[in-house]
Amino acid sequence: MQTAKQHTTAYLYLEDGTLLKGKAFGKIGTTGGELCFNTGMTGYQEVFTDPSYSGQVLIMNTAHVGNYGVNGNDVESQGIKIKALICKNLTERFSRFTAIQSLGDYLIENGIVAIQDVDTRALVNHIRSKGAMNCVVSSELTTKEELQNALDAIPKMEGLELGSVVSTKEPYTFGDENAPYNLALLDFGVKRSMLQNMAERGLYIKVFPAKSTLEQLMEFNPDAYFISNGPGDPSAMDYAVETVKNILETGKPLFGICLGHQLLARAVGIGTFKMHHGHRGLNHPVLNLRTGKSEITTQNHGFGIIPEDVEKAKDMVEITHLNLNDDSIEGIKLRKKPAFSVQYHPESTPGPYDSRYLFDEFLELIKN
Repeated sequence: MQTAKQHTTAYLYLEDGTLLKGKAFGKIGTTGGELCFNTGMTGYQEVFTDPSYSGQVLIMNTAHVGNYGVNGNDVESQGIKIKALICKNLTERFSRFTAIQSLGDYLIENGIVAIQDVDTRALVNHIRSKGAMNCVVSSELTTKEELQNALDAIPKMEGLELGSVVSTKEPYTFGDENAPYNLALLDFGVKRSMLQNMAERGLYIKVFPAKSTLEQLMEFNPDAYFISNGPGDPSAMDYAVETVKNILETGKPLFGICLGHQLLARAVGIGTFKMHHGHRGLNHPVLNLRTGKSEITTQNHGFGIIPEDVEKAKDMVEITHLNLNDDSIEGIKLRKKPAFSVQYHPESTPGPYDSRYLFDEFLELIKN
């Protein structure tokens, strides 16, 4: 595999015709996906390995990426999940004594194409204005025509089903088999830290492939169900919506995070929509409507649930959390079923631990 150790020229080409030149690092090659940005200043390794980023080219908005290297423990899945990386400066020298390699070597090891020496803040402002769009990153193509041909081959995120692509192919268990409660988890791209948070609270978890049926989930004799985060468009996941509907009929507790939140909403008749540029980062303020307190949250989503549909379903659904930046709906609970969900990531890796109480509330729901 060719690698970009010598800072080969690389190009970033956007769907709207914008062409930027930078320096390559990582693998020499061409790749593309939906362009998005993350506002976090730390936690790049956890972000890169989050399955929810599958199919996306990521802009890191901090000035330096790689300054604390790569640690074997700071991963959320097996390998890097982003399609490509865009940053201002890649730092090969790292300071953390527990780091086992540089970020550049880690990207090469995972076969990730990347570009640096890009004005990422100007690029983020462009996306905030124009909205999310597809793009190509290449350290081998040199003409606009070649880049356009590569771009044309990339599918749109809207209508794209990716949950079953990143899901486990075989069921597996996590946690202490002698724990007091069994949890059946439907995997659309679950993060390792979610499993850890629930195992620490006395849940023995069996993780099931995305297209598992309720009958298959019930063979584990679960006390509760969990619908995970994941990539792609929830409107393209009718199979998962049917499973969630069936889970609700059992009357057992259900908790959904991110994509799981959107699927729970769809299961009760609430639609979803493609956001202008999404929420990604570890500093997004959310208001808890039940307590009146704000939480600083970790987020990674490009779709949301339709407020007008929630209003129509208010006899059945209660809004529990709102985003303080744009008033988008960040949490709901069902009035007549023991089910709730949030759009953001309470496991918070990376990010502050303001919202980890939600795992405690889930445990209390199971106990009761």
